[in-house]
Amino acid sequence: MTRQDGQAVATSPAELTTAHASAALLERLADKLGGRASVAAVFGEPVFREGVTVVPVAQVGFGFGGGAGREKTGDKDGEGGGGGGGAGAKPLGFIEIKDGTATYKPIRDPWVDVALPLATLLVGLAGSRMMRAVVKARRGRHGKPVRGEVTA
Repeated sequence: MTRQDGQAVATSPAELTTAHASAALLERLADKLGGRASVAAVFGEPVFREGVTVVPVAQVGFGFGGGAGREKTGDKDGEGGGGGGGAGAKPLGFIEIKDGTATYKPIRDPWVDVALPLATLLVGLAGSRMMRAVVKARRGRHGKPVRGEVTA
């Protein structure tokens, strides 16, 4: 094995065996997960009905990690390892193929269609109230214009 600076580090056969076992496990996990983490595995194959083909589009990802180690110092002698992983898929839309023309149609989150206009409305209302409060504060308690302020 080598350190980050490129210097060789003496390792025992047991440490090499543990390192190789960990690397082999991670490679097997990557092969198995990578082969199964696909759009078709999550959402199915393209559908063909009445002259229209619909192909699902999704974002699929996976990740994993693991490690192993051995400690032999003084009266302590032990080794161990562990790992874990996960996968996820998110539908993005679909491609509709009809009469030789392909059209991508995104799947939108319904909350975006509601939350964004509502947030815009609330910001507008709050902004107009704040401006009124600032103008009122500048005019003073008696409603008289501040010096230099133009009134209509």
